[in-house]
Amino acid sequence: MRTNWTLILLGAAAVLLVPWMVMLGLTLPANAEVRHWSLAWIGLDVLMATGCATTALLGLRRDSRSRLTASATASVAVLDAWFDLTTAASGSALLQAAGSAVAEAALAGLCVFLALRDRRPSRVGASPEGHS
Repeated sequence: MRTNWTLILLGAAAVLLVPWMVMLGLTLPANAEVRHWSLAWIGLDVLMATGCATTALLGLRRDSRSRLTASATASVAVLDAWFDLTTAASGSALLQAAGSAVAEAALAGLCVFLALRDRRPSRVGASPEGHS
């Protein structure tokens, strides 16, 4: 039986991240002043827009790599929603962040659907269900 060391290393990384997260939780300040704040936020949106465009282009060409870009785009959308919610001030800013997070969650769901749906190339003349 061949062992897949890549997956074992990935599992080990998951385990090693637990004490790292505990340490961060105990030592990071509750507030921080951040440089290039707008660039960071715009960068997430650029990644999301690029992922949407690339997934659409590859999908329309029936290129199986669209599954990879859809997966990556779903991850960026979830990440954006997380940061929207966790960095928003209370009140109307939090309501706006929640609205954005709902839209980003819908985008992530669509991307996951696209990444997981069956995209086997169809034969010429075959129906979508695989019956001629």
